[in-house]
Amino acid sequence: MSSAGLVQTFQAVLDDAGYRSHLDAGERVQRIKKEAFDLVGRELRAGRAPTQYDVQQFIVRRFGEEGLTCEGELPIVGTNEQPADPHFEPTPKNARPIRVGDTLLIDLWAKLDRPGAVFYDITWCGFVGRTPPAKYVEIFRVVRDARDAALSFVRDGFAKGTPPCGWEVDDACRAVVEKAGFGPYFIHRTGHSIGEKVHGNGVNIDNLETRDERRLVPGICFSIEPGIYLQGEMAVRSEIDVFITPAGRVEVAGEMQTDLVLVNAG
Repeated sequence: MSSAGLVQTFQAVLDDAGYRSHLDAGERVQRIKKEAFDLVGRELRAGRAPTQYDVQQFIVRRFGEEGLTCEGELPIVGTNEQPADPHFEPTPKNARPIRVGDTLLIDLWAKLDRPGAVFYDITWCGFVGRTPPAKYVEIFRVVRDARDAALSFVRDGFAKGTPPCGWEVDDACRAVVEKAGFGPYFIHRTGHSIGEKVHGNGVNIDNLETRDERRLVPGICFSIEPGIYLQGEMAVRSEIDVFITPAGRVEVAGEMQTDLVLVNAG
């Protein structure tokens, strides 16, 4: 028999202090996310064109100023076709200026820089300008709706007293993307366990890379982050963090993105 359930019980169930540290980190990360999008607009209005690497380094600097750490795993900032690779990482070598008309994805994660702290991990998408391409709006809405469907599926399960397994939540999320015709472009699991490491040892929301048959249990934290990745063109991912309280309530820490961020570039 697999020991995965025992591992979850002893390593992934958060205590109250751990969850409070997650909430605290979330407030700071959400603020820094907004500042990063604002930075792009401010720089462009001033006649400067920041690169993806510039924005990444701004986020990392702000993490330090806010008492956060990403433990050396750096944020993702990508435009246009770059984040069609879900693990794209900007570097001085591959970075390029961000321009009006670019689609923009920012994925950032951090925790309080102290022992026992729990990570907070989100992804938001935006457009540099006022009128995003119709296809970009379409795939964002599909991803948003898939994210919300997965969250509702989890909430319904706990309300009925039948907490779902990780693979079942993945299926509920993926079904929305597949119905919209973008199934082949959702190329990773729906979500991962979150703990003192950004990828924790609890149940993953996964029926693609593996089939995680562990049930969601009170005290765990995990991401829901569907995506659509159109190679050579554009990509969208929307990521939230979900926590199951000891009483079985399904909570989301921080704001959930409902519309694309429109970056005011002047």
